[in-house]
Amino acid sequence: MGWLSKIFKGSSHKLSEEHCRENYGEDPNNCGPSCSGEVWSENENEDIDRAIALSLLEENQKGKIVVGFDSQLEEDEQLARALQESLNVESPPQHGNGNTYQPSTPPQYGNGNTYQPITPPQHGNENTYQPSTPPQYGNGNTYHPITPPHYGNGNTYQPIPPPRYGNGNAYQPIPMYYPMGSRICAGCNAEIGFGRYLNCLNAVWHPECFRCRACNLPISDYEFSTSGHYPYHKSCYKESYHPKCDVCKHFIPTNTAGLIEYRAHPFWVQKYCPSHEHDTTPRCCSCERMEPQDTKYVPLNDGRKLCLECLDSAIMDTSACQPLYLDIQEFYEGLNMKLEQQVPLLLVERQALNEAREGERNGHYHMPETRGLCLSEEQTISTISKRPRFGGGNHSMEMVTEPYKLTRRCEVTAILILYGLPRLLTGSILAHEMMHAWLRLKGYRPLSQDVEEGICQVLAYMWLEAELISGSGSDVASTSSSSTSSATKKGTRSQFEKKLGGFFKHQVESDMSPVYGDGFRAGQQAIQKYGLRSTLDHIRMTGTFPY
Repeated sequence: MGWLSKIFKGSSHKLSEEHCRENYGEDPNNCGPSCSGEVWSENENEDIDRAIALSLLEENQKGKIVVGFDSQLEEDEQLARALQESLNVESPPQHGNGNTYQPSTPPQYGNGNTYQPITPPQHGNENTYQPSTPPQYGNGNTYHPITPPHYGNGNTYQPIPPPRYGNGNAYQPIPMYYPMGSRICAGCNAEIGFGRYLNCLNAVWHPECFRCRACNLPISDYEFSTSGHYPYHKSCYKESYHPKCDVCKHFIPTNTAGLIEYRAHPFWVQKYCPSHEHDTTPRCCSCERMEPQDTKYVPLNDGRKLCLECLDSAIMDTSACQPLYLDIQEFYEGLNMKLEQQVPLLLVERQALNEAREGERNGHYHMPETRGLCLSEEQTISTISKRPRFGGGNHSMEMVTEPYKLTRRCEVTAILILYGLPRLLTGSILAHEMMHAWLRLKGYRPLSQDVEEGICQVLAYMWLEAELISGSGSDVASTSSSSTSSATKKGTRSQFEKKLGGFFKHQVESDMSPVYGDGFRAGQQAIQKYGLRSTLDHIRMTGTFPY
């Protein structure tokens, strides 16, 4: 029917011209989406009736439809009633703010998903939401509760089916109990409750559980010390960590700045108060360690002191040193550097060595104290023929000396070594002085001090290395006491003697003197690069180390 189509076209056009100006979610009382058109008004109904009348008149004029007045009136009434019923839509729900919920078109959210409830959500005091069809959220996941969640005093949420999140994983909540006011002791791991407790080191403790790491007694002082997250009494911490002097056994005092200041030996790491460097505390003439006040060193007749460990392998007279002399001669023969002449070896006291040094015209001596000497002049030397005996209080007694006249049969008249030194130190000094003798007997030109002393230090260092690697030693007839040294006689060496050998090597390596120290390093580098024989040949021709 033409008039009916005109009516619907006109209505559709009018609805498309209207827009709702209320946004969903802006009003907290609005539980539904906004409308997309206006409600039919009375004016529109009058327009429809007028349109029906005009259409009927138009049809009558064209003569397309011929009906009686009664039948036409009845038909018009039926059509008007049907049209009115079709246009009268169900009244939408009214909200408190006067807005009408008109779901003519579903609302669209920002993510493009559509919310399509069959019935509007109901909000009541029970906080229950039960849609007829599951709601669709922005991530496309669906929440399907069979029964609504219940919130009670136990703070427990127990859904029948677990909720599904965007990653598809199910969250299975476990009921948790959160005790109110509970405190766990870090010492016994028991609950403290509401009694007395201590809050220390980022934890809480029973007073009797907060104990010192050292003495295991409770700490009740207002102040305490910590180390490695463990508590200590201040006195226990000082006893455990404050450094003590290895000489006087007291705590090392702090300086004016409040800092602990002490001295330490570079090899033995013996810690001592700075004051002991100036209070005439004696040192061992061999290992250079300071004498502790609770352990007395052994005094020698020439004023030196020897610690008990160094005394154990000390060579005390000339006859006791002869086996060691033979060992070092064999060492030189192994290097194809045999000494053809027999050079006398004498052990002497410090005073006799200093007197012999003054009688020499040539030579450089290692200060502050000379411990070996290669003589080329005729002199009379006082040598030790019988080692001293140590009585009560470790005092030496009955040492016998006798004069020894040196005659010049070759370029070298004798080798002098300071007595009372450990075997390894005596051997390294002897190897050094034998190299002086070898250079003179082989007719080498006079060399500069750094070259001659440097190559001699290299030979002494090589012998020390060989001794420490082999671990064997010659039979030493005498020792520092009446009991013989089993370590040197049987070819085994004590742990201290091995460490003592390492100290003597360290002395050679770390010598900072331009003659002995720099000369040794230059000679060592040349021998490592060109070998011993080529280095010696280069020294004979040029008087310098090869580079």
